[in-house]
Amino acid sequence: MEATLDKSKSSLPFPVLSAEEAAEMVNHNQVIGFSGFTPAGAAKAVPRALAAKARVEHEAGRPFQIGVLTGASTGASLDGELARANAISWRTPYQSDSDLRALINKGDTNFFDMHLSVVPQYVRYGFFGKIDWAVVEACDVTAEGEIVLTTSVGVSPTYCRYADKIIIELNSAHPAALRGIHDIYEPLDPPNRREIPVYSVSDRIGTEAVKVDPKKIVGIVHTNIPDEARPFKDLDPTTKKIGENVAEFLAREMHAGRIPKTFLPIQSGVGNVANAVLSALGEHPDIPAFDMYSEVVQDSVVDMMLEGKINFVSGTSLSVSNAKLQLIYDNLDEFRKRMVLRPQEISNNPEVARRIGIISINTAIEVDIFGNINSTHILGKSLMNGIGGSGDFTRSAYLSIFTCPSEAKGGKISAIVPQCSHIDHSEHSVQAVVTEQGYANLRCKSPKLRAEAIIEKCASPSYKAILKGYCEHAKGGYTPQTLNLAYAMHQQFLKTGNMHDVDWEAVTAE
Repeated sequence: MEATLDKSKSSLPFPVLSAEEAAEMVNHNQVIGFSGFTPAGAAKAVPRALAAKARVEHEAGRPFQIGVLTGASTGASLDGELARANAISWRTPYQSDSDLRALINKGDTNFFDMHLSVVPQYVRYGFFGKIDWAVVEACDVTAEGEIVLTTSVGVSPTYCRYADKIIIELNSAHPAALRGIHDIYEPLDPPNRREIPVYSVSDRIGTEAVKVDPKKIVGIVHTNIPDEARPFKDLDPTTKKIGENVAEFLAREMHAGRIPKTFLPIQSGVGNVANAVLSALGEHPDIPAFDMYSEVVQDSVVDMMLEGKINFVSGTSLSVSNAKLQLIYDNLDEFRKRMVLRPQEISNNPEVARRIGIISINTAIEVDIFGNINSTHILGKSLMNGIGGSGDFTRSAYLSIFTCPSEAKGGKISAIVPQCSHIDHSEHSVQAVVTEQGYANLRCKSPKLRAEAIIEKCASPSYKAILKGYCEHAKGGYTPQTLNLAYAMHQQFLKTGNMHDVDWEAVTAE
């Protein structure tokens, strides 16, 4: 259902607005902090109305664009609608919408790719300048200014606290009984910051609702719009094998005494590979039930909780299908005991990750033979989505793992290359690489030994000879790299559409 408006039903001391009335309050060049971390909990009605307003203004020859802050990516009603209306002047910290991505890569929309954990403190420090509006989705709000969020927390508490004005999308698609699943906590700023008192995954340290000055709430927009959940693909042989290889690697680490027999909290990225990895962990007979301290709760996590394979989950977003979300709502009393949603500066906090000893498992676009990771760019130039929270966890993890298929584009691209076309995570933070071919343990290895392990264990068989050929031409130095050949595989793909065609002798002779 779309946004609804019935002013006679409101018992709250706040004006009831239509989405269009709310959008009319927003001016060109203002900055809005929206709720949402993935499509979960994202504002929907007001962004659509802002996009419609932008189209009207543009047709009249008047400028209308806004600065857009969120928790991470959002849904089609926010990033998609605003992008198609050319209504975004700048955007941060993360996105995954194809229309917005096109504008970013054309240079028509400015985008700042950021570690997700630092966005709230950037707001508090004033790095973004003035925040004019917070537009947040809630399942309940009180006259005293208590806002109960829906399926994500993200940066909503900080946006609400620092924005001049707040508009609430009160969404009846989510029950008010969600109160109690959130744990709202903001740390102090330096030099007064203290430790974040999360010592185990299940610790609760904050409040159930976001508390604001009720005078800042300028209106309530009543809606009944479900989350715009993105379906995940079924497991295929490649993703299934990646998951099995991760599970086998971790089981062996546990048997070797490098992971406690009680296991360690898991952090997992979002997507099809992440779902495959979690499923494989749950199915492995030697891996006990474990906790998760992560950003996103996906469908596989819900199933594993019900099966007793995951004990407790801490995240910032319930990014699940609508069917799984209804399952949670039907069993809310039970899930509230075993799940907590926190602000992303707590869910992604490096201090907490280091303290509780997480195992981080994230996805790479490409991996070079020395263990550097590109997780954001295609051919070093075009942004895909952004770094997200992977850096928050990777650098502070007890054990950091990156996964990817060994090939792409039907084998025309090798995900294992001599040198990444863009580096998001350096070799110093990456401890293991896993593909469907196998896994490479990179700990306590020199660059030369890392290259040997990655090529042998992770590269596609059809690219092993090519990668070994590069190493033969790149002798000498601590890191055996030859700059004039390092991107030859990328250059060959740009010329012919196939990395297989690289000829090291011919390239060397050029």
